Amino acid sequence: MTGPRYTRLVQSLPATVPFVGPETQERARGGRFDARLGANENGFGPSPRAIAAIEQASAQQWMYGDPENHDLKQEIAARMGVTPAHVVVGEGIDGLLGYLVRLLVEPGDPVVTSDGAYPTFNFHVAGYGGTLHKVPYLGDAEDPAALIHKAREVGAKIVYLANPDNPMGSWHPASVIEAMIDQVPEGTLFALDEAYVEFAPEGTAARIDPDDPRVLRFRTFSKAYGMAGARVAYAVGAPALVAAFDKVRNHFGMNRAAQIGALAALRDDAHLAETRARVVRARARLATIAAENGLRALPSATNFVTIDCGGDGDFARRVLAAVVKRGVFIRMPFVAPHDRCIRVSTGPDAELDAFARVLPQALTDARAGGPA
Repeated sequence: MTGPRYTRLVQSLPATVPFVGPETQERARGGRFDARLGANENGFGPSPRAIAAIEQASAQQWMYGDPENHDLKQEIAARMGVTPAHVVVGEGIDGLLGYLVRLLVEPGDPVVTSDGAYPTFNFHVAGYGGTLHKVPYLGDAEDPAALIHKAREVGAKIVYLANPDNPMGSWHPASVIEAMIDQVPEGTLFALDEAYVEFAPEGTAARIDPDDPRVLRFRTFSKAYGMAGARVAYAVGAPALVAAFDKVRNHFGMNRAAQIGALAALRDDAHLAETRARVVRARARLATIAAENGLRALPSATNFVTIDCGGDGDFARRVLAAVVKRGVFIRMPFVAPHDRCIRVSTGPDAELDAFARVLPQALTDARAGGPA
């Protein structure tokens, strides 16, 4: 009796998980976390209107979701100043990135990103056999000039950049992104991940011609709208590229209640404004907690703060392990020199209180050389 005959590509891939979820860690430690500050979720929660819409839609879950995402696309298009033909909706930015890579990348095709940038994009590229070419960050920010240079050098199918950036929280003004678009090489698509743009200062979101075939911008309901569990995101690009997604996307992949909830969330501007204000206050609180412990919080345009622990990656890993051991879920950048840092999501006061309580003890353990 034989098993399934995997493709050569799948046989060559390691069993990779881009992120170990907090639930997995809770099962391993045998208890719940006191604070969930590691996944850049919006602990302040979704709009009450979105919650009510989802609750009302629950009784209709016997129906499939609208495979065209019509109502949500109409609202997104109106707010983005484009037509619905410029918009594709999908199962989070992760899902949309997977579809994009499937559309463009064949085995061996070159793709450019930054070393240490969002790993799920790399996961998709590897899954379709693409060849990743990475450039280093410039300080604590992605380097647009180096990305474009590498894309031109290798003939990249896709060049990826997040603005604002995960995991560092840094950002570029719109003018830098617009200049980058103007330099995208012929035949290269610029994948612009704007998952955190609602938290960024005015003037961060680039002005992009929606018919420009060189760029596809991604937005999500997981961060500012507090709906990470619903898995709703969208991309805006030239209609020909957006139409191509219909060749590969899961047409019934969107949860019906999530579609309805996202539409309600999008229409609640007052709740979005309040969430932004609460994130600003929480970022300031995290910066204060860091300073009180002799650490430095990096400037952030996101709903998390990256904190420089002042040592090397091994020291930061000891800090991380000691914080997690004490019941507070956080994460850290993976690649040196940024692995000198830990990364802490914003959240309600009680959760920040828990982080403030355990951080001094964690630093004491780390400085004593406890296990990483």
